[in-house]
Amino acid sequence: MIQIAGTLLFALIGLAFGSFLNVCASRWPEDESVVKPRSHCRSCNRQLAWWENIPVLSWLALRGRCRSCRAVIGVRYPLAEAAVAATWALAAWNGMSVLDSPGAEWLQIVDALGFAATQMVFCWLLILLATLDAEHFWLPDRVTLPGAVLGGLLSLLRFGALWLWSSLPLHWSLLGVAEGHRALLLHGVMPWLISMLLLPGILLLIRWGYGAWRGQEGVGLGDIKLMLLLSAWMGLSHALLAFFLGISFGAIAAIVLLLRPRSGGSLHSKRLSKIPLGTFLCIGGILSAFWGREILTAYLRFSGF
Repeated sequence: MIQIAGTLLFALIGLAFGSFLNVCASRWPEDESVVKPRSHCRSCNRQLAWWENIPVLSWLALRGRCRSCRAVIGVRYPLAEAAVAATWALAAWNGMSVLDSPGAEWLQIVDALGFAATQMVFCWLLILLATLDAEHFWLPDRVTLPGAVLGGLLSLLRFGALWLWSSLPLHWSLLGVAEGHRALLLHGVMPWLISMLLLPGILLLIRWGYGAWRGQEGVGLGDIKLMLLLSAWMGLSHALLAFFLGISFGAIAAIVLLLRPRSGGSLHSKRLSKIPLGTFLCIGGILSAFWGREILTAYLRFSGF
């Protein structure tokens, strides 16, 4: 019962934070404050009534249009709110499962709830970045760099706690850290440090190589900073999985765009520059955060390892 109630509660809280995410995604590109003025129609500037600000439900009630000027309200609004609510509900469900487990120790409870809280913050950041990149091809430093620092600090805190209590069955890591100080160093800290350098470095090399070959950017600096954020939060194995998934989704999108002819029937090569790689990396990061172990385990089993 606690698990169900907690999941529903955090789903509702996630809707509220999803609404705030929409405010950030709408106002930051215009260099506007997210505090003032109050919520208003972006077309006619009319201040919204309270019932027009209810996440998802208001958009459905208004049928995706402003009730004054009938301007279209993008589907991004309910999708972003629902995405935050869904990821927060899933994180809460996983984290609170320990509360219904008989004999759970208090450190295990703190560990599980702390992990769930970090997943919520992580998913909120990724959904915001995915939204901004999809709409504006923009991954702002005000999100990626502080997000990477926060992820690094939380990882260091996690490793410090595991160093002190390495004999306890803690799972506050997406890396599957083994018991013992030496195993912690070899299987936890070192892969995390390597991923912080390796994965952004790969994208940086792609950027330089493509620039030397074609004379234009192949990968934006925002994508590289996003990869730094993913590495700081998830470590080597899961960040690699997020990178692979993101690149795969981006490649599929590129193929679809290339196969769609223009009105004249010719292919438009410049469409490749319109692919928001950061959005696909964020989707890969969310999938890896929740189902990374299962995906990696299935892959290793399929490969015969």
